[in-house]
Amino acid sequence: MLAGKISQGAFFVTLLVVPKQEGTANSCNTLNEEEIFEVQDKHELFSLGWIHTHPTQTCFMSSIDVHTHCAYQTMLPEAIAVVMAPTDPRRKCGVFQLTSPNGGLQAVQRCAQRGFHAHPPLRNGKPYYDDASHVMLDERCKFACMDLRS
Repeated sequence: MLAGKISQGAFFVTLLVVPKQEGTANSCNTLNEEEIFEVQDKHELFSLGWIHTHPTQTCFMSSIDVHTHCAYQTMLPEAIAVVMAPTDPRRKCGVFQLTSPNGGLQAVQRCAQRGFHAHPPLRNGKPYYDDASHVMLDERCKFACMDLRS
């Protein structure tokens, strides 16, 4: 989970929180989510998005990913989803956001399906998600990591 602060009208990711989790080859579930909220509350941080890997796949957002991200972006329109795909020869990292308005965010909010499934094309021709064009990477920003798994 990516957490951070707001300063001068912009959000800054300042902390990566690695929660307790369980997973399979194709999925990962967060455990004890209340621990994440305790960390955020203690340090006065916002949930700014999340990061995950596709260890053997390409850099894209699966149907499960868009549903996971929908919750983040519904709470904070600027929220981002970072996908790391170390074996993708074309793109090893992507920073994504569901399209809105009248795009992927609204379609996923209405979708009742769970698990891996296909989403029909949007009527307006927009993609469900796209690169998060509002994100700027700045190596000068301080960043910390907190691993709750141990």
